[in-house]
Amino acid sequence: MAQFKDRVPLPPVNAQKTNLTCHFCIVGCGYHVYKWDENREGGRAPDQNALGVDFRTQVAPLTQIMTPAMHNLIEDSDGRRYNVMVLPDKACTVNQGLSSVRGGQMATYMYNPSGDAKARLKSPRLFTGAQWVDTTWDDALAIYCGVAKKILDKDGPSGLVFNCFDHGGAGGGFENTWGTGKLMFTALQTPMVRIHNRPAYNSECHATRDMGVGELNNSYEDAEVADCIMGIGANQYETQTNYFLAHWIPNLQGGTEAKRKQWFPNEPLPPTRAIFVDPRRTNTIAIAEQVAKDRVLHLDIQPGTDIALFNGLFTYVVEQGWIDKDFIAKNTTGFDAAVAANKLSLDECSRITGVPVAKLRQAAEWAYKPKAPGVLPRTMHAYEKGIIWGNDNYLIQSALVDLVLATRNVGRRGTGCVRMGGHQEGYTRPPYPGNSKIFIDEELMKGKGKMLTAWGCNNFQTTLNAQAYRTEIHRRSNIVKDAMNKARGATPAQMVDVIVDACNKGGLFVTTIDLYPVMFSEASSMLLPAAHPGEMNLTSMNGERRCRLSQKFMDPPGTARPDCLIAAAIANTLKSMYRADGNAAMAARFDGFEWKTEEDVFNDGFRRAGQAGAPPIDSQGGGTGNLATYERLRVMGNNGVQLPIKEYKDGKLIGTEMLYMDGKFDTADGKAKFLPSPWPGLPKPVADLKAKHRFWINNGRINEVWQTGYHNKYNAYVRGRYPMSIIEMNPDDMASLKIEPGDFVEVYNDWGTTFAMAYPEPDQKPGQTFMQFGYDNGVQGDVTTNWTDRNIIPYYKGTWASIRRAGSGAEHRNTISFKSRRYDRV
Repeated sequence: MAQFKDRVPLPPVNAQKTNLTCHFCIVGCGYHVYKWDENREGGRAPDQNALGVDFRTQVAPLTQIMTPAMHNLIEDSDGRRYNVMVLPDKACTVNQGLSSVRGGQMATYMYNPSGDAKARLKSPRLFTGAQWVDTTWDDALAIYCGVAKKILDKDGPSGLVFNCFDHGGAGGGFENTWGTGKLMFTALQTPMVRIHNRPAYNSECHATRDMGVGELNNSYEDAEVADCIMGIGANQYETQTNYFLAHWIPNLQGGTEAKRKQWFPNEPLPPTRAIFVDPRRTNTIAIAEQVAKDRVLHLDIQPGTDIALFNGLFTYVVEQGWIDKDFIAKNTTGFDAAVAANKLSLDECSRITGVPVAKLRQAAEWAYKPKAPGVLPRTMHAYEKGIIWGNDNYLIQSALVDLVLATRNVGRRGTGCVRMGGHQEGYTRPPYPGNSKIFIDEELMKGKGKMLTAWGCNNFQTTLNAQAYRTEIHRRSNIVKDAMNKARGATPAQMVDVIVDACNKGGLFVTTIDLYPVMFSEASSMLLPAAHPGEMNLTSMNGERRCRLSQKFMDPPGTARPDCLIAAAIANTLKSMYRADGNAAMAARFDGFEWKTEEDVFNDGFRRAGQAGAPPIDSQGGGTGNLATYERLRVMGNNGVQLPIKEYKDGKLIGTEMLYMDGKFDTADGKAKFLPSPWPGLPKPVADLKAKHRFWINNGRINEVWQTGYHNKYNAYVRGRYPMSIIEMNPDDMASLKIEPGDFVEVYNDWGTTFAMAYPEPDQKPGQTFMQFGYDNGVQGDVTTNWTDRNIIPYYKGTWASIRRAGSGAEHRNTISFKSRRYDRV
């Protein structure tokens, strides 16, 4: 089986057509999937292909984006083979026909035994006899649930530990968060759960929520009509590509002027400006400067000084009177206390951040100075990991939202204080059963917990203090592996006893549930195969709360299952075990998992939230999620509905474009809450590293690689371009260490050591670097400290290290381009 390499086949008129939201970033671009028999193709005439495009003559540019990567050949479980083509939907308001380098390759990542996804898990696997062997679901569940039951009965819920996703998109979604959540929190009742990218069960936006401002509160369309857009710690082009290209850039180019005039006919509408807060000059800034050079301002702050920046701007606009006093008086509390606590002059702000006073004043004028008497500008603030994983997550967000509330840049069209996002969203779970936040990584490293399930995440590549974490997990898991390897002829029941005995001696029984064998699998004793969107029906919402249904169009490989149905199988197996024991009370905890389809799960969780007789359910769909059905979402297509849903009328779901327009916020009294957020300086562990080591190791995603690269590492182009994590360095710094482009370098400090491929970048400041985060060959988290804020949110961005040349990259230089990755330097 091989896909076409030299041409793109056309789907015939009668090809099956379904909707698919991109698996990857939070933008959630809309795509159509065409599926048809292997040995047929459509014709070039418009009435001969499903696209209705006349390919007999040259079509206009971007009429329909089609590439070989958008086609694949698949085989369903009945043995029949089909062509599939995954094309961007021009009618989707999100991407408007654009496809990113990630979404544009979704077809490639659909399972084909000779394609990029050939390494997919196809059946449960057990590590025994010092090798991985395939097994059946019955045997795998007998062992997994047998161990879980014995630990639950003897040690209680805290003996069961989970690393688990809480997001939407691939590996998540409302169905899968509900299935896993109901298992962990209602049935097993364990508090020992951490999120995929942070070491506790927590939010990345505690402060904004405490202040009454949910982190996804506007629409992408608001970026098209804003007077000023402030991008904060977010490289939008590389991490939310089509949101930036389809909604930000047209505004900066003047292409949305008519819409601005229509929306705000009585306001001055000067050309839109953009302010970027980031220590480095990113690709996003480079592109913005190409289209609006004199209207782009880069506040290149010193690492970790965001709080001081926001406090300085906050103090200045209050002094200037560029605030909405009436809104503050009627709709907020705590303003005076925040003004006093956050007070910081522009001179002091400049000293801390390294940004000249003139630049600070210019930023304040662009973003907050009234356009006319009594007419405040509409400034959208869009932030992401730069502050979420920055120097004290809670204080940074408090400082930012204080500034936003004072200038009323939330709840008005063209504004918003919103996170840009990583994954899509899709949270529906029972309430977390713990009384406090638990630093799960540290507990495991102290010997706590006996059974660990890594579900749809790979913390070996994405946690803090990662080298120490991996070392201890391997040490404990090897106790169990050694015991299993010595078992001869053991039945599943006997193997359960072997595993539990090893766990009682300090061991850790590790199971990975995922699409592929990942780095965490190296410490695992069991692997369970999961499915992703397209192989299952899945609902998620994007960064503007737009909920869509991705429809199943193919079978998963082998016996792989959706995560929600794996959770159901575990629950039902445990229920049977407790019934066999005659323990009706424990068996009852596992009631309600009689799901046969993903739609059953959706109806049980998302649609029951807030309804009479339902248990407590925390859901991003709120109390009106019941209005959404699979059929109604299917009809809404790739435009879906923005949550919360207002009503179902005339065959359509009516959603909410912007939150807080009524001036009521998510607090008990409906008033937004200012929070004091004084500048704290750097945390001591981080300050100690800065004093000792030469280089700041900034980190984040790059455009071509999604998350941990679980798909991408099998893609020849991506692996050829990025054989290991890159670290962008200033060329003069490289020369001082005799490092050439492509050389292997060791990055090390008091917390660990890792390796990377040196990549020269003139826009990197001396003493500052940028290392690819989460990749499998060179884990940046190995040199991150274990410091967290009050809510156990890591300071991933806060580490300094030394760098040495570790080996020649001559082979890299022969095959890889080391031209600048900045748009204007290519």
